[in-house]
Order: sequence, then structure tokens, then C-alpha cells
Amino acid sequence: MSFNKYPKEMKNAVVARMLSGEETITDIHRETRININTLYRWRDAAQQTGLSATTKYKSADKWSSQDKFMVVLETANLNEIEFSEYCRNKGIYPEQVKEWKEACMNANDGEKEQNAKVSKELKEERRQKEKLAKELNRKEKALAEAAALLVLRKKADAIWGMDDEDD
Repeated sequence: MSFNKYPKEMKNAVVARMLSGEETITDIHRETRININTLYRWRDAAQQTGLSATTKYKSADKWSSQDKFMVVLETANLNEIEFSEYCRNKGIYPEQVKEWKEACMNANDGEKEQNAKVSKELKEERRQKEKLAKELNRKEKALAEAAALLVLRKKADAIWGMDDEDD
């Protein structure tokens, strides 16, 4: 007869904390005073039975996007009864899985919108650049014309013998 020192609920909660990866086993040991070798044995047993961070011991709001995607893939071909049973086993609500599926389906829409926005901004920048280039060209021509007029005035003054003081 084996004597189980810890209640099953406590063991499951501790295993879930270890599998989440958010705390070290040493931290859990310090807090719970459960023998560290026992903690490692529980963790190894849980991993061998296929428990992971995506099991029912982990709350759904802490699931990674990869885990959520895997749930969406695993449930894609299930009928309603199988789907409901799967969700119960994982400890998640069917509505959550449906939201995750919607998020997966719309994952690339943001990129499409971002590309359209960047393309529009680039087009606007090109228009602005062309406008500035035309304005610069116009001003350069005006400056060249003013310089040419100044040179001609000085030559005309030199030919007619006018000094700058006579103006």
C-alpha cells in the first residue's frame, strides 16, 4: 500500500506551475517545501505521460500562439461532440478555440493592410519629391536668370561708363 503525502489537486497545481516554465523548480520548492527530488519526479512523470503547457492544467489565457494554433489544427476536422469533448479535456471553452481560429484565419490581413499603407505613403513621398524637385529647378532657373541680369547690368555700366555711385 502506498501512502500519498500530497493531495492530488495540490500535485496537479504544482505540476502545472512547473510545466508552464514561468517559475523554476527551486522557487516552487522554496515556496511549497516539497522535496526537490519529488518535484523533478512529478515533472518527469507528467512529461512522459504527454502533459505539457497546453494541458488542462494551464489556463487558456497563458497559452502561446503556437499552442493555440496547434489546438486549432487538432480541432479542425472534429464534429461538434468530439470538439466539445476535446475542449473539456483541455480545460478550454469552445468559444475560445473559435476565436483562436478566427485570429489564425485573419493573421495575414494586418500585413496586407500594412503593405497597402506603406505603398500609399511611398507614393505620396514620391509625389512630394517630384514637387520639390520641380520647385528647386524653378528656383535654380530664377537664380541663374538673376545672376545673368546682374552680369549684363555690370557689362552695360562698364560700356556706358556708369559707376555704381551714379545710380
